[in-house]
Amino acid sequence: MCSVSNAAVSFYVARQLGATQFGAFSLAYVTYSFALTGSRGLATDSLLVRFSGTHLVTWRRAVAHCTGTALVTGLLTGACALVAAAVLGGAPRLAFLALGLVLPGLLLQDSWRYSFFALGRGSQAFINDTIWTLTLVPPLLFLRITHHNTVFWFIIAWGAAAMVAACVGPLQARVIPRPPNVWAWVSQHRDLAFRYLAENASNSGAGQLRIYGVGAIAGLAAVGYVQAAGLLMGPFLVIFLGISLVTVPEATRILRHSPQHLRLYCVLVGAGMAVLALVWGGALLIALPRGLGELLLGKQLWRPASRLVVPFTISVMGACVIAGATAGLHALGAARRSLRAMVLSSAVYLGCGLVGAYLGGATGTVRGVALATWVGALLWWWQLGLAMRESGKVPPRSWYVFRPRAGRHRGQARSRMPGGTRGSASEAYAQRELDGAQESDQFWERMEDPALAPGGSPDP
Repeated sequence: MCSVSNAAVSFYVARQLGATQFGAFSLAYVTYSFALTGSRGLATDSLLVRFSGTHLVTWRRAVAHCTGTALVTGLLTGACALVAAAVLGGAPRLAFLALGLVLPGLLLQDSWRYSFFALGRGSQAFINDTIWTLTLVPPLLFLRITHHNTVFWFIIAWGAAAMVAACVGPLQARVIPRPPNVWAWVSQHRDLAFRYLAENASNSGAGQLRIYGVGAIAGLAAVGYVQAAGLLMGPFLVIFLGISLVTVPEATRILRHSPQHLRLYCVLVGAGMAVLALVWGGALLIALPRGLGELLLGKQLWRPASRLVVPFTISVMGACVIAGATAGLHALGAARRSLRAMVLSSAVYLGCGLVGAYLGGATGTVRGVALATWVGALLWWWQLGLAMRESGKVPPRSWYVFRPRAGRHRGQARSRMPGGTRGSASEAYAQRELDGAQESDQFWERMEDPALAPGGSPDP
């Protein structure tokens, strides 16, 4: 539902403001995305990894710290946006001024969504996002009636609606955010938080720098065309982001109870979403020339944006494949591996995107990003394979269990082990499962007790 409201606002702004002002809105939006990923790295990513499916009391204590961290992050990044507004001019100045005022509410609302998914209560997250969406409708109608069609007021209306939903979150969860405990939360989970922060900052920062670079190289209109093409993928991205909200908690549960299925789960997540992206891209190619493009984007934007659908679809398919590997790495808590994959793939993404913008404007940058995304997919899956071997929790693919031959006792079934040795397959695998279950239980007992967590201390 959050993605629906964001896509609806973006379509509305694109139709009302045109390419140049929509480009200014896009600069503010990618800045919001950068702040959002930073907040998730410090606050909600650690919550998803270590408190998914925990007891209610443990969850509430963690959520109070997590949401307080998100609120403080919003205040700090909002102040930075206001400073940026002071040195900018024209439409970008108005966009960043409005963004600085509403960032705290936007980040706090996002933290409530992830908190509910960590507990397995997606319905509560849906209700909170629905409140945001419904609250957004009256301000947009008012702006249309009063002819205040400026990027400043659109962002204010969007952020104010998020603040309303953020204020409803404590009533749903019966938890009050605790901003004074920010450092306690970050230090308790510093083995994950700082790496996830760097990982998210690399990803979002590369996207932000790429958009800024496209604006500097090809102009604000090119930024508008690129963002408009992204909007055409919006309905699918709603599905993609919705699935992504539950992939890490579900992967974490699979790792606890059935670790041998984690690899298959990651493959199915990535491949399934990639196929859906391909189907949606094909539907756009058929529907856009038949009136859908002008309906969604208006006469000024739809034709330039429609030329970017094919490379954009290829790029999104690569992102879907990456999402499968990301779920596995985060479930394993392999923050070092995921950080390495993100830094390398983000560097390739930024380089290909800027070179493409220099060589071919909007079309060139989207093609460069499509290539970079699939290179990144290879890097992510390589790191996931290494992390699975290092964890010792996921059975290696080279272990096969064969059915016993006729006349042989079931307990004497043999299989070829790594290194060419032979042994009892049933006994070896059962022992490995037992060891993995005991290790998993001990790990989660430590994680649910702050006094035993890495770098943790008892909560007074």
